Amino acid sequence: MPTKKEELLAAVTQNGCALEFASEDLKANKEVVLAAVTQNGYALNFASEELKADKEVVLAAVTQNVDALNFASEELKADKEVVLAAVTQNWRAIYFASEELKADKEVVLAAVTQNVDALNFASEELKADREFMLAAVKQNVDALNFASEELKADKEVVLAAVTQNVDALYFASEELKADREFMLAAVTQNGRALYFASEELKADKEVMLAAWHSNSLFKNIPMNILSGFIVALGVAAVAIAFVALNAATFGIAGVVVAAVGVGVALVGMGLFATTGKKSDDTQAATNAPSP
Repeated sequence: MPTKKEELLAAVTQNGCALEFASEDLKANKEVVLAAVTQNGYALNFASEELKADKEVVLAAVTQNVDALNFASEELKADKEVVLAAVTQNWRAIYFASEELKADKEVVLAAVTQNVDALNFASEELKADREFMLAAVKQNVDALNFASEELKADKEVVLAAVTQNVDALYFASEELKADREFMLAAVTQNGRALYFASEELKADKEVMLAAWHSNSLFKNIPMNILSGFIVALGVAAVAIAFVALNAATFGIAGVVVAAVGVGVALVGMGLFATTGKKSDDTQAATNAPSP
């Protein structure tokens, strides 16, 4: 005839939470509790206080169900090995970690790797730690949202996020969005960064041109050639207006003179384009490996 322990072992092997109905002696039996939490980590809730502080039992429980960390002793909630095992499986386990481990770079980054919302539970000190936040934004650009105000104004941290996704500028400080040097670097990477710039920088010709050059079909044309091309377009616009004016005022003669003006403008644009092509070819030849 099976003993009560054997009967309970058979029961918890099928349903770990059957431990709830066991005697206090069997709830304190490590073999029985290990079998129970291996089947269902939540069964740790019914174990004795002594076994809730047993590292082997708790590790087995959180491996099966990370929420079991909620029932572990305070000492084990502060045990880095146990908490890492839990957050590696599911980032939500950080919610149950000790305050000390919520400030541990390795533990929090393991959680952030899975879900950036884990930073909701990170310590304020960690959110202000430059090295940690650099690593976090490289994992997920939305991490910038949780950074301290000081780090939201840190050029390197913000640019690391913007390099991956320009929309990270949404979380940058207003001072940084008004920093000409920084925004030039940002729009050079992605012209859409101009959307987040201060009103003053949105009206800055160099910043605007860098943004347009970054996103336009002309991005491979050197900036000096592109600038000249824009000037030529302006000349062409004036010439076209001249055509209309002279056609109305001087008849055929006016049309001929104005047409010549348009032709000159178009030739100018062609020369700019040709110069750009030659410049690119020369650069390519210069960079070509020697035979």
